[in-house]
This record gives sequence, C-alpha cells and structure tokens, in this order.
Amino acid sequence: MTTIEPPAGHAQAPSPPPGVDRLWSGRVDGLAAEALAHRHLLDAEETTRLDAFRRPVDRDAYAVAHVTLRRLLGERLGLPPEAVTLTREPCTRCAGPHGRPVVPDRRAHFSLSHTSGMVLIALASAPVGVDVESVPSAGTIAEVSAELHPRERAELAALPAEERPVAFTRCWTRKESVLKASGVGLNEGLSGVYVGAGPRPAEVAGWRLADVPVDPGYAAAVAVAVTADAPA
Repeated sequence: MTTIEPPAGHAQAPSPPPGVDRLWSGRVDGLAAEALAHRHLLDAEETTRLDAFRRPVDRDAYAVAHVTLRRLLGERLGLPPEAVTLTREPCTRCAGPHGRPVVPDRRAHFSLSHTSGMVLIALASAPVGVDVESVPSAGTIAEVSAELHPRERAELAALPAEERPVAFTRCWTRKESVLKASGVGLNEGLSGVYVGAGPRPAEVAGWRLADVPVDPGYAAAVAVAVTADAPA
C-alpha cells in the first residue's frame, strides 16, 4: 500500500494528552485547494454534504476536515483513504440513524472540528472529542454565557471585561469537547458539566481534558476517556 502523507501546511500539536494518539490542526486557507483536488477520497454522503454548501468558506473547511480525516484514519487502519468506512451511531435524542460518524467496530476513535478557517482532528483508542472555535462577538458571549454552569458564569463575571472573550471561548471548547466525546453533543445542555473558565481546565470525572494550543483568536480543547491504559 502506498503511504499517504498528511497534506503540507498542517501543524501537529506538540504534546497530545495521554490517551490521544494523534492531534492534527491546520489552517483552511493553505489547504483548501489540495483538499478539493482530492474530493474523490470522500464517500457518497460526504460528497453530497460538500456539494450542498453555498458559501465557499464552509465548503473549503469541510473539504479540508474530511479529506484529512480520511487520510489519517487510512494511515491508522492500514487502508487507502477512500476505503475507510464510516457509519453513524443512533441519535442520542431520537435514536434515529443520524448520530455522530464512527469507525465500525470502534477500531479507532476520532473527532473533528472546524470553524472560521481552522480545523482540528484527534485520533485515539478510546472515545475522544475535540472542539476549536474563534473568539465570538460580545453579543454571542453575553447570550450563551447565561447557559453555562453557575461556577463558570461566576468565574467569567469576576474577570475584567477585556479578558472575558478568551476565557469564555476556552470554556466553550472544553465543554463541547467533553460532550462530543461522550456522544451526547449539545443535546445534553451546557450547564450540566463543569469544565472551568480559568487558565487550566477543571477535572471531569472519567475524562482527561486539555487545552490545545492554536493560533491567536482561537481556542481549542480535547477530551479523551480515561482507560486502564491511561489512568487519571
């Protein structure tokens, strides 16, 4: 089998937390043309979703995320990227066949996230979740902060106004990474799990949670299930 290298222009996070086998991040603007040139690696569902995007910026982010994911999974599973099979778990809300995509038999766990020009992907041997977000507007922060855990709301309120946007964004990415790793996503609500808005993530029972270094203007986090091989 031909070894397929990750695309040029990516940035691998230097120290993934224990339990995370691969952590990949990249800027969409430097990778979009190459990813779109390899759209033939996507399956029918992914191709349909790619073609449905009306805005080029959304199309490009999706292409980079999913072409890269297939390359990384192919490398992990010993398969050509286009031969990687993905299925969907039942929806956690309605049990319909449209939950998150997974590798059959859980031979590898993965999570991906993309936002405003940045993509983040994690591979692990246990359930894993990642999230990357650009710092949102003040209006979005004010609206969503009310839905956070009470301790997180208090931590944000105690900060000077100029520090709240970054603190809110890192809190949001921590929270979403845990909820994605657990399989429930935002269906669970934002107030049920405490991840902290301070410089270090809070400890979350059953999960190893870490911030991921990314470009200025973004925040990112990864959560992976604690296993016997990677105890808390």
